[in-house]
Amino acid sequence: MPKLKRFSEWRPHPWHGLDVGPDPPKLVHAYIEICPFDLVKYELDKESGYIRVDRPQRTSSQPPTLYGFIPQTFCGENVRKLMSGTKVGDGDPLDVCVVSERPILRSDLIVTARVVGGLPMIDGGEADDKIIAVLENDPIWFKANDLTDLPSVLIDRLKHYFLTYKIIPGVHTDVSIGDPYNRDHAEKVVRAAMDDYLLEYHNV
Repeated sequence: MPKLKRFSEWRPHPWHGLDVGPDPPKLVHAYIEICPFDLVKYELDKESGYIRVDRPQRTSSQPPTLYGFIPQTFCGENVRKLMSGTKVGDGDPLDVCVVSERPILRSDLIVTARVVGGLPMIDGGEADDKIIAVLENDPIWFKANDLTDLPSVLIDRLKHYFLTYKIIPGVHTDVSIGDPYNRDHAEKVVRAAMDDYLLEYHNV
């Protein structure tokens, strides 16, 4: 009897098997792990490609946007060089927050998103950028081309979420976020993460 293939051989791996996007670094694909108002931190299991429960949130912090990553990106040395005060990239795919006017209340899906800016987050000395993008065909945000086209309160909520989502009572967290950056710098970060991916997974 022939040996059955693993499911991951039939289903493209969200990190390694999906395209980075139709016109990167401007227009990218985002694989969504977490939806707005989720009180559980979901994360891609890197080996299988399935969504895993990482942890229930210890606080009331909730993501104000869709949250996931850009396929075929990797936060390595090229990403680190773009953020002062960091020692290394975090070794994960590049995180992305996607703004959508209509609520999308499920994860494990792909959206096409236009990069408009980002947040320079440092987590324990690691560069952990959070790219901010808008849903490409969104009827409200389709004209947004830069971070200044989004409400400042939304950026504040994103900063608050990332500064609090790892809080464990009684445990110190070494997380900081600098001033938000614009589309031009965000595209440089996406390009650097694409280059890091090629270095990590293709130059072996």
